[in-house]
Amino acid sequence: MDGENRAASEEPPLPRKRQRKQVKNDDFRQLDSSDDDAPLSEVVKEKKRPNKVKSPRGPKDKFEVEMQENSGRTRKSGSRAQAKRKNNDENIDDTIPKKKKAPVKGDDAIMCHQCQRNDKGRVVWCKLCRKKRFCIPCIERWYSNMSEDEIAAKCPVCRANCNCKSCLRMKGVTEPPKKDIPKSDIYRYYCYILNLLLPWLKEFQREQKAEKEIEAKIQGISVSELEIQAAACSDDERVYCDRCRTSIIDFHRSCPECSYDLCLHCCAELRAGCLPGGKEVKIRHYEHRDKKYIFGDVSAGNQTHNKRSSRSQAPLNPPCKIENNKKDENSCFNWKASKVGSIPCAPVELDGCGGPNLELKCMHPEKFLSELELKAEKIVKGKDFSGDAFSMYPCPCFSSLGVVHSEIENLRQAADREGSSDNYIYCPTGKDAMQDTGLTHFQAHWARGEPVIVRNVLEQTSGLSWEPMVMWRALRERTNGKVDSEQFSVKAIDCLDLCEVEINIHMFFTGYEKGRCHSNRWPEMLKLKDWPPASSFDKRLPRHGAEFITALPFPEYTDPRYGPLNLAVKLPEKIIKPDLGPKTYIAYGFREELGRGDSVTKLHCDMSDAINVLMHTAEVEPAKWQMEQIKKLRKKQLQQDLDELQFHASLVASNSEASDIIENSCRMVVSSGQMQEEAAASKSSLDLISQERMTHIVDQQMEPNQHHLLSEINEQEEANGAHYQPSSLVTCEPGETSVGEKKVEYGGALWDIFRREDVPKLSEFLMKHSGEFRHIYCNPIKQVFHPIHDQTFYLTAEHKRKLKEEYGIEPWTFEQKLGEAVFIPAGCPHQVRNLKSCLKVALDFVSPENVRECIRLTEEFRLLPSEHRAKEDKLEVKKIALHAFKEIVEYLMKNPQSSSLELES
Repeated sequence: MDGENRAASEEPPLPRKRQRKQVKNDDFRQLDSSDDDAPLSEVVKEKKRPNKVKSPRGPKDKFEVEMQENSGRTRKSGSRAQAKRKNNDENIDDTIPKKKKAPVKGDDAIMCHQCQRNDKGRVVWCKLCRKKRFCIPCIERWYSNMSEDEIAAKCPVCRANCNCKSCLRMKGVTEPPKKDIPKSDIYRYYCYILNLLLPWLKEFQREQKAEKEIEAKIQGISVSELEIQAAACSDDERVYCDRCRTSIIDFHRSCPECSYDLCLHCCAELRAGCLPGGKEVKIRHYEHRDKKYIFGDVSAGNQTHNKRSSRSQAPLNPPCKIENNKKDENSCFNWKASKVGSIPCAPVELDGCGGPNLELKCMHPEKFLSELELKAEKIVKGKDFSGDAFSMYPCPCFSSLGVVHSEIENLRQAADREGSSDNYIYCPTGKDAMQDTGLTHFQAHWARGEPVIVRNVLEQTSGLSWEPMVMWRALRERTNGKVDSEQFSVKAIDCLDLCEVEINIHMFFTGYEKGRCHSNRWPEMLKLKDWPPASSFDKRLPRHGAEFITALPFPEYTDPRYGPLNLAVKLPEKIIKPDLGPKTYIAYGFREELGRGDSVTKLHCDMSDAINVLMHTAEVEPAKWQMEQIKKLRKKQLQQDLDELQFHASLVASNSEASDIIENSCRMVVSSGQMQEEAAASKSSLDLISQERMTHIVDQQMEPNQHHLLSEINEQEEANGAHYQPSSLVTCEPGETSVGEKKVEYGGALWDIFRREDVPKLSEFLMKHSGEFRHIYCNPIKQVFHPIHDQTFYLTAEHKRKLKEEYGIEPWTFEQKLGEAVFIPAGCPHQVRNLKSCLKVALDFVSPENVRECIRLTEEFRLLPSEHRAKEDKLEVKKIALHAFKEIVEYLMKNPQSSSLELES
């Protein structure tokens, strides 16, 4: 009765459908029991006509009437009713045998290994393994560098370069093979290193002997009676000087009460009456500028940042006056050594306790260095010692008269210095680098502090794709149901104002391939540094890490696992090792030099040697209308540069405190000894430079090219709107670059590497023209601590022209092509501008030829202000050199060579 009342209600009766389901099921059970031999087609026909099933109560019972009245309503339910009928049919499938579609196997299978789909049409079978197949769309998308015939002959899986998700995330990646180096070669390498490091070890020991003599004088005893306390530190602990942030590896002074540590260099500076660790200077933050100012809108900059002044009366950006930290400076002057050389603990303002004298302590046994030197001297005097074998190798790039063989294929002209023999860069191939003769030829150039370019290094690899989307797919792995935030968004650097921006990683990589632009059509240049972040490259991307190691040329120097000429690998296991990479650098690029917002790595100097490999490029062609818009904006920016330089000149001439700016502008790169002498005469040196000289310098900044470029723009605008390209931005047609009359395919990145001997003149030029350069928020540079280590300058083509005109120096300039590895010696300032979107992988190493240069750079870094980005000694090169020297001496003592050792000619 209740069921009849529900059937008569206005709502669609759900029990009716359940009853209908029961009728259908009963009906099909009858069919199944009585017609076992009936064909399946007939069963399906009965299944599709449920409304014609007669009710047992008669043709006009209440159930059938209800079905007829609600037939329209049932049809309106549409897909909902169909879905329920489908579910009902699925329930019936348990009782009716149904033929399932068997998967296609054998030669007829069309399931693609890459995308795991079988609906993309034709597939290409691998004839080698007879198992894997790839569809045509996946071949065109992910393996565009391979033809169908190549995949048919040997598929990506067989080539070990498949970039599907399962293969990318495969565990148990095979370690790249190591080069088989004969023991005789290892002996020669170690003799070579010993010969280069022994002079440094002697200097290091002399410094410690001098400190021992001072300590004996303080205690009033002889040096032989002196016993030095051992410092309490473990092998996995890093010890730094609390004043200059330099790594301490042996002798140092420490406070017995507060454990304040002071290195020997700071002790020597205190005894000389100088400020230990360099002068403390307050770092001024750059003024925030909006995009209107950056794109040359002078009026917007005035209204936003200087509302009280008009454009003609006040500067758009007042020069930042360098303010000394008076509190710290006064504390340093009150911190003095006694007449006998004892040094009290640093004042409280300098993180000390101002208490008792610092005690001399050591981290190695007291006689460790002297015994190590005696063993090394014994080895050097042996008849089998071959420390100078490589230096005797004649470089085939030069004739017997020292003339360069410019016709040699492995030389690339990168400079045009008059009367110089180092205008060419040695450029072997990856195969040449694997030969013994290639290594000795490399050392002939490397020992002279020259960069080296190795071509076609990717030919040695399996061909795994370095496309950013492939690398991202390799990282997209869930852990415990969660996904790292770095898989969806990353923090990139906007090259226009050098600020961090958070962007979806897929959008970033899309811009890498297709380009991005600001609202005014100015190209937007973004770059990722050291991605993936906060993790080991070879652990997060094991297959790409193995591929990179395989691509490294001259593994004797570069292999981070065993390279016998890489001193960094000789640190003991328990010692904390510096982060030397590999690190990825992914950035957009643009062929034209924009002047503002270029995708650049600014001028800097690495603390160690480095190798940089260009693994992938993508070119974005700008439209003609976009170039016209860039021309208009560039004109406004040049006018803004002129206005600000003119005001800066007038301000400096009238500024009574200009001596502080002049002092900062005239600071040069000096050694620690020269810095001590300069500190004593710092006050008198300021009087040598007058305000007239400073005004003349700024006038020179304005004259050469800004007026020329503005007039050139005006002439071009009058010439029927012809496409403008200023002289400093002249480039070749896409796809080629001109070198004399030759035309070759252009690369992905433009490099400028300066010689070490040109650093003083380069620094002077940068200080002289610092007002022409811009940094964060596109503010002109007004505060310079070190023109190179600050990493705030990028020399445009016009700046390089002026540098050669005024100082007669120029860098090695070349374009890095896909698959080329660039070796950068330590101490060589360099800068890079991306001409295309580029993915590079860099690795640091420490070669024996450049250890002394690394130590010199450490001495420069320790003189920077405490808040400077390059202040901390992250490399700890002295620790690396000392442990490498110790391991090499022990190896040579245990493995003496006979006099019949054959040396290669």
